[in-house]
Amino acid sequence: MTDLEFIRQAIEQKAEKILAANDSIWGFAELAFHEHQSAELLCRLLTEEGFEVKTGLAGIPTCFTGTYTRGSGKPVMGLLGEFDALSSLSQQAALPQKAPVSDGAPGHGCGHCALGTGSLAAAFAIKEYLDAFGQDGTVIYFGCPAEEGAGSKQFMARAGLFDDVDFIYTWHPATQNAVESVQSNAIMGANFRFKGRTSHAAASPHLGRSALDAVELMSVGCNYLREHVIPEARIHYAYIDAGGTAPNVVQDHATVRYEVRSPFVYQLRDLFDRVVDIAKGAALMTGTEMTYELAMAFTEYVPNKALAAVADECLAEVGAPQWDEADYKLAREFLNTYDPETQAAIRQEIAATYGPDRLEEMLERPLDSEIHRFDAGNIRLQAGSTDVGDAGYAAPTLNLNIATACVGNVGHTWQMAAQSCSPLAHKGLLTAATVMALAAVRTKDRPEVIAAAKAEVLARNGGKYSCPLPDSVLPPLDTY
Repeated sequence: MTDLEFIRQAIEQKAEKILAANDSIWGFAELAFHEHQSAELLCRLLTEEGFEVKTGLAGIPTCFTGTYTRGSGKPVMGLLGEFDALSSLSQQAALPQKAPVSDGAPGHGCGHCALGTGSLAAAFAIKEYLDAFGQDGTVIYFGCPAEEGAGSKQFMARAGLFDDVDFIYTWHPATQNAVESVQSNAIMGANFRFKGRTSHAAASPHLGRSALDAVELMSVGCNYLREHVIPEARIHYAYIDAGGTAPNVVQDHATVRYEVRSPFVYQLRDLFDRVVDIAKGAALMTGTEMTYELAMAFTEYVPNKALAAVADECLAEVGAPQWDEADYKLAREFLNTYDPETQAAIRQEIAATYGPDRLEEMLERPLDSEIHRFDAGNIRLQAGSTDVGDAGYAAPTLNLNIATACVGNVGHTWQMAAQSCSPLAHKGLLTAATVMALAAVRTKDRPEVIAAAKAEVLARNGGKYSCPLPDSVLPPLDTY
């Protein structure tokens, strides 16, 4: 029996349990830092499979590890699991029409239910492989909360959870099958709180000091700032507290959340400091007081090329999920739910990816059944951010994408939530588990790959992980 045949069999034996866990976590749909049922379920499954579970790590109640060690325990292999949902994306499972389970409730619009359980299946398969072939090694499943919130991996890295890990594999539900060949942006975010003085807006406006005015002036200043930053930078904001609903009362409190992004973490501080200066100016102009709470920051994710070469080889060997006609029909129904503007953009994306001559074919059968090979010389920047970058800044880390939704699917939508509890996600997460487990056991036996992967990390971090957040910033469990 080959290593791939063994891993396929090991995952198949656990498939029913893993898919049930995906569907349960999908149903829990818990928000960042509050994934208590999801974490409890994953920890129970790890314990049942003989893993040593530690909970409440890095100052986060839903952060945990499951560890299995055999022999010398070397090398140490890591798998990242996520399981948080997104607000307001409740949707009935596998249903290609908008129909919330509960209006306004959270939903798994990014597929983290599948992400967490797919990585869990890989951890189980690696354990079975070590036992069956009498090999040394340690496999650690990292339960990582709140990727959609303020993140957890930067706090986990700061706590040293990744320090002794030789390499880490992870994955994300997607529309294509490929080792991810993009670099994400670094990001930093804070809540800016303004305090003013209330007064009657008509009778005595001169006695009031409007915190809401300060927030709006801060937004004006940041909009002017956009012209004077590097093109790749991003500045986002959201009103957290507008100070009330009565126009005839001068608002004495208001809060706005700002997040800034740039390609590299070392660029963040300067950009963030400029936003802080604008906030100070807004407070000065309005006679208010300003405080801010730095609450989140992620390091940029960069694919580890040494690990990517192994994973790309394994992905090609495993192949894409095995779709059937029912899967294509379901995917086509989801694709047709998008509005005309989005469908036009999807058609352009399909033509660019598969070629104009295959557009109609892919619209008829809109599931990726191919492997898109990794090109180390063509890593492109994307605007998004992820705390996986902090794991990769502490230990060699690689992310791969496996299709769990129709081609062109838009993430963070009810469509993604529905597909995350469907046969599409089921087949995708089991494929991802197979690729990650195979890549881990292949990497384990290639010390030269591990050494090269560590050299890449050393070139980036200089020998030690440096958290973009100061030690004084704790996980914002209830404030972000």
